[in-house]
Amino acid sequence: MNESDTRPVAIWLFGICAMIFVMVVLGGTTRLTGSGLSIMAWHPVTGVLPPLSRAAWEKLFNLYKQIPQYALLHEGMTLAGFKHIFWLEFFHRLWGRLIGLAFLLPFLWFLAQGRLPRGLWKWLALFFVLGGIQGGIGWFMVASGFMAGSVAVEAWRLVLHLSFALMLYAAILWTALTLWQRRPLVSVDGRATRILALVLLLLVPLTIVAGGFMAGLHAGLTYNTFPLMDGRLFPKGYFAVPLPRGWFENITAVQFDHRLLATLTAATALATVCVGLARGPRPARSVLWALAGVVSLQYALGVATLLYRVPVPVAAAHQACAVLLLTVTLVLVHALRGAGAMRTVPEAVPAHANPAGA
Repeated sequence: MNESDTRPVAIWLFGICAMIFVMVVLGGTTRLTGSGLSIMAWHPVTGVLPPLSRAAWEKLFNLYKQIPQYALLHEGMTLAGFKHIFWLEFFHRLWGRLIGLAFLLPFLWFLAQGRLPRGLWKWLALFFVLGGIQGGIGWFMVASGFMAGSVAVEAWRLVLHLSFALMLYAAILWTALTLWQRRPLVSVDGRATRILALVLLLLVPLTIVAGGFMAGLHAGLTYNTFPLMDGRLFPKGYFAVPLPRGWFENITAVQFDHRLLATLTAATALATVCVGLARGPRPARSVLWALAGVVSLQYALGVATLLYRVPVPVAAAHQACAVLLLTVTLVLVHALRGAGAMRTVPEAVPAHANPAGA
């Protein structure tokens, strides 16, 4: 099975990645608008339908009135106001179900038609199961917002939900890239660029995780200056909560760490671009230029989010651009993966030639 045979499968997986990208942005916007706690139950099947009558709306609204977020933040909200926050969370959950269908149905079709490379069906089945687990993690996160005194979900559960989504996104994207381009674009000539790209691939997820703790603790609403924090390069309250707990619970430490990681990520990305353009292989240059543009935009959006105290459109764009930065980094590492990397997806054999799928 050559590249032309596997590219339809790659296109399908690229489409799934696009849907996950939208899902992450929807999730971030849901959090930013405080909409995530507006649905107080998780019904994977029946939850596909919204309330269809006035009585159903009133019942759901009365349930919402029983959670702390309503009493502490939204007391006196009208039914119209509740509908406003409800619809964003509803579409977020609905989109997750649509991703499941968009994955399962083509997967079964490709499998039945013998269009999948040997052994790949096992990984795809695993991705589908992990997607279902991600839905459960989402409810595990939301449930933390119903506890006494809570007006939002717990930060570590939010980070778990985000990290799991991006891990699944990265795995599916890598698989799609490999099916699209089965031979490496670049050999050992790009070694220096590849090393920097691998360092960047470590820093980008770390920075996103740090941003997740920023979001979960609403840390962007403090220290709204840049580059100084309360007039200092190193903030005074960094050790107010003993480490390592402070790295996840202390707003001052969380924001400083995110700033530091973001700066290291941007510097590493630009170094990768400079080295790649000067000494790296020509086939990767378009990706390097894309990396330079995305990381510059992402850093600017991060600063703007901080200076303007987390406006929803800017903060949502910041999260979306973080996923774009992860995407470009993965594309670059894949292009520079070198000889032998195709072992990640075995040499394709039509499924009908190997009924056992071994």
